[in-house]
Amino acid sequence: MSADAAQDAAPDDGQPGTESAAAARGPLVLAADGLGKDFKLGGGAVLHAVRDVSFGLYSGAVVALVGESGSGKSTVAKLLAGQERRSHGTVTLNGKPVDIHGGRAFRQYKSQVQYVFQDPFGSLNPVHTVGYHLSRPVKLHQPEAGDVKQAVTALLEQVRLTPAAQFTEKFPHELSGGQRQRVSFARALAARPAVLLADEPVSMLDVSIRLEMLSLLDDLRTRLSLALLYITHDIASARYFADEVLVMYGGRIVERGPAEDVTQHPAHPYTQLLIASAPDPDNLGSVLKSGNSAARAGRARAARPPTAARSAPGARSPRTGAGRRPPSSSR
Repeated sequence: MSADAAQDAAPDDGQPGTESAAAARGPLVLAADGLGKDFKLGGGAVLHAVRDVSFGLYSGAVVALVGESGSGKSTVAKLLAGQERRSHGTVTLNGKPVDIHGGRAFRQYKSQVQYVFQDPFGSLNPVHTVGYHLSRPVKLHQPEAGDVKQAVTALLEQVRLTPAAQFTEKFPHELSGGQRQRVSFARALAARPAVLLADEPVSMLDVSIRLEMLSLLDDLRTRLSLALLYITHDIASARYFADEVLVMYGGRIVERGPAEDVTQHPAHPYTQLLIASAPDPDNLGSVLKSGNSAARAGRARAARPPTAARSAPGARSPRTGAGRRPPSSSR
């Protein structure tokens, strides 16, 4: 079946929390039920960007929303973040319906649900330092924090930007893409959220840095029991990273299930097309898994005493190759 025909296939319209592969991780935190968004176009036409989307986000679990550009993934994230007003459906946070009109209610909701943008440079003000970007949300969401500077240091350490003192006075343009994205994560964590919406968080980064970033996200969701929505067009990384995969096409969820099942035994024609378009459809996610293991080994080698880490000038590393360094955790 062609991709055009796939759009007309019946969507998976299960209710949020029903037999979710992510539910075993923890309790339901944020749920969307029948979520929809319509945009009015010229001449009375209407674009149905999101149609009847239902799913749940669970504490400590990763749900991946997978699809190509224009499928409606980012619109779903903006609806959940309160950046777009929904046309249909309901959103519940900890079992309570959410109806955001701005003001104090919006601030309280944002303290629980944080959104990380795809472009780390565009989401940071170039005229302000890293310390400024982090101190503002600390003051806003952590009024009990007596020492703001210490709280900022703790945030930087959480996202593996160490030593923190080297980064607080830097401006966004002085950081690498990976470092800027880590600052974006730190800013989101300053609110101490229960839900993190990550919209293509690694798509603009180098491949080696993507592995480090996914490892960081995995560590954060485990340590902080975050309910994480991972939006991506890369079904291979979804298999590696997520507990549950939702495949989105034409504004609808057309397939869902455990990440391994969806990627290894796709039932919907569009999911089959996504997998067939991957570089190695029979071995999805293996490069990410092996690469992340190599990154961890690189961090372990970097932690050894200097004498143990030295090698002869020009020596070739069996893992990283001549002249290459293991992925840095602070990029």
